[in-house]
Amino acid sequence: MRCLITILLLICNISVAQIYEVGFFVGGSNFVGDLGETTYINPNALAVGGILKWNRSPRHALRASLIYTQLRDLDSKSNDPKRVQRDLDFEYKALEASIGVEFTFFDFDLHDDDLKQTPYLYTGISLLSYPGFYFENNIKINENSRFTTFGIPMSLGYKAQISPHIILAAEISARYSFSDALDGSVPSKQAPNNTNSFGNLNNNDWYVFSGISLTYTFGRKPCYCSF
Repeated sequence: MRCLITILLLICNISVAQIYEVGFFVGGSNFVGDLGETTYINPNALAVGGILKWNRSPRHALRASLIYTQLRDLDSKSNDPKRVQRDLDFEYKALEASIGVEFTFFDFDLHDDDLKQTPYLYTGISLLSYPGFYFENNIKINENSRFTTFGIPMSLGYKAQISPHIILAAEISARYSFSDALDGSVPSKQAPNNTNSFGNLNNNDWYVFSGISLTYTFGRKPCYCSF
């Protein structure tokens, strides 16, 4: 009987400990790798997507996002004379899904009477879908196939509750990918001639999202003591 009561109390606590956020992200993206510019924060393409959060406590939330962008870069805009002379470029559509945990520097209890604001960090795991291609004699060769790679998001942001149900956030998020082929510098094994590699083969590629998000909060008033 005691076990049943304990289980019911836990279920009750979990059921009222749910406060959600749903909204959108808009901003820009840029690439950092073996081709093009090397500036880490330099958005050159539109990035848009959706965000869903589950606030598990006033200090952390589970978060998922889906972002669409066009990754692009040009050697001609690089500060490296060798890259400018090489004069390669690429551009393609990319879709990224990410899930992880968001940690706030200060308590962010959405049910306090006062409107809250705080810096935050986000990390987790991401999955990027991108097309396969490589360069042969400085000509871009499309492989007519798509690949996926995992990555690690490292984000720093600042969010503020601008109304009882609306939260505005600004964020810069660097993604370390597990691939060195996002810019075509390393052809896939499916390529007929996969020896056309260039750049530093010991460093994987990065891409960065910079922008703002607007989310709407809903759900029952939480009891954070269970977490």
